[in-house]
Amino acid sequence: MMLAFFENWFSYIMTNSSYLLEQFGTHAYLALTSVAFCIIIGLPLGIAIYLHRRWEGPVMTVINTVQTVPSMAMLTVLLIFFGLGTTTVVILVVLYSLLPIVKNTFAGLNSVNAVYLDSAKGMGMTQTQILLMVQIPLALPILLVGVKNALVLAVGTTTIGSFVGAGGLGDIILRGINTVGGTSIILTGALLCALIAFGFEALINEVEKQLQHSFSGIKKEKI
Repeated sequence: MMLAFFENWFSYIMTNSSYLLEQFGTHAYLALTSVAFCIIIGLPLGIAIYLHRRWEGPVMTVINTVQTVPSMAMLTVLLIFFGLGTTTVVILVVLYSLLPIVKNTFAGLNSVNAVYLDSAKGMGMTQTQILLMVQIPLALPILLVGVKNALVLAVGTTTIGSFVGAGGLGDIILRGINTVGGTSIILTGALLCALIAFGFEALINEVEKQLQHSFSGIKKEKI
């Protein structure tokens, strides 16, 4: 029985390889685009609530509240305003993946040892210089953990794109659900989602390694 399952699975992959590659690329593109927007929005937002602590409560309350709304309900609301297509999916994924980037940006900046800040001030550095040249480089590991979490959330949430005609691996999973004996189809979509997540994580790990090497001078000199 297991042998027959794997034979059918292999046959499905070989027969639909071009379709699977197309949906794989679409899914990866949508997830990566969404996280890019998350970084563009979330990094400045995290810096803003760090510099202006009175904003932390309201901003985090709004972002956390979004997480409590069921994704299908949010998708329906966005569908009314933005219609079918990739725009709706990207906005949805941004809303659900923003939290780890904002939270980790704030936590990372907040974790920088005050000794470094005092040393930088003693050297005559401005607040902006301290932020860009000291705090962000030292907070980088925590910031990148937020990006990793956002990528994992994005890959999972992007599967909903199949309901609004955006494509992606959600199409494969949905097709498997609607097919009698479609377990192998569902498994294929799920494994490809996991492959994207692992690939993104490996990419971020490599970026982190390179950036930490670039900024190692700051840590060695201790400002």
